[in-house]
Amino acid sequence: MAAQYLPVLVTFAIAAVVIGVLLGANALLSPRQPNPVKDEPFECGNPPSGSVLGRRVPVRFYLTAILFIVFDVEVVFMYPWAALARQLGPTGLGEMLVFVLVLALGLVYAWRRRALEWD
Repeated sequence: MAAQYLPVLVTFAIAAVVIGVLLGANALLSPRQPNPVKDEPFECGNPPSGSVLGRRVPVRFYLTAILFIVFDVEVVFMYPWAALARQLGPTGLGEMLVFVLVLALGLVYAWRRRALEWD
């Protein structure tokens, strides 16, 4: 039984060695010239604006992230269905159509609630 896991352990070991070599090469070969501009936090090209403590983040950011995660996870569920679509036949197709219809209803609901608008 343990022999079945040997390829997985070898893969993890190879990945650990590759990560160690790459991090070690970076530590040895990268130039280090610290300056105040490099030490500032990067905010998508915008200059940093004050302290983040006590600053409220609009709920729209969270709502957008949650909607993205929901629809992204649903796409993950579609991959196994697509791989087995011929074997599942018309019943599998019907079930996937119901699944996509529920997703579409969720998208329409979010759209009507103006969750997709960015002000």
